[in-house]
Amino acid sequence: MKSLEELKAIRERMQGQIGLRSRDEEDTRVVVGMATCGIASGARPVLNRLVDEVQKRGVEHVIVTQTGCIGLCQYEPIVEVFEPGKEKITYVKMNEEKAVEVLEQHLIGGRIVEKYLLYADETK
Repeated sequence: MKSLEELKAIRERMQGQIGLRSRDEEDTRVVVGMATCGIASGARPVLNRLVDEVQKRGVEHVIVTQTGCIGLCQYEPIVEVFEPGKEKITYVKMNEEKAVEVLEQHLIGGRIVEKYLLYADETK
């Protein structure tokens, strides 16, 4: 990102893709950390890919959004999944391919991708 205009263009594109739906209590929120550390680590392509894939596949009740600092810079890019009535799931060191795998297995298939979880990384 090189200018405020570019940031505004990205925001408008993202809002158009996610449709500015009102949040339903039954929606799953997928949040990508987009603070400086996240962006520097490659969070923007992860966010864009998730938004594109959710839209392309017509995945309902999933809202992809961004946030600022999550506080775990060494694990960026970070993707957090908030499912209604469940504990937050934190995926770390994500890239576009891993994000698609999380979409397919977790958000569509209902199976957590354990190898990308925060605690899985800490045991290595």
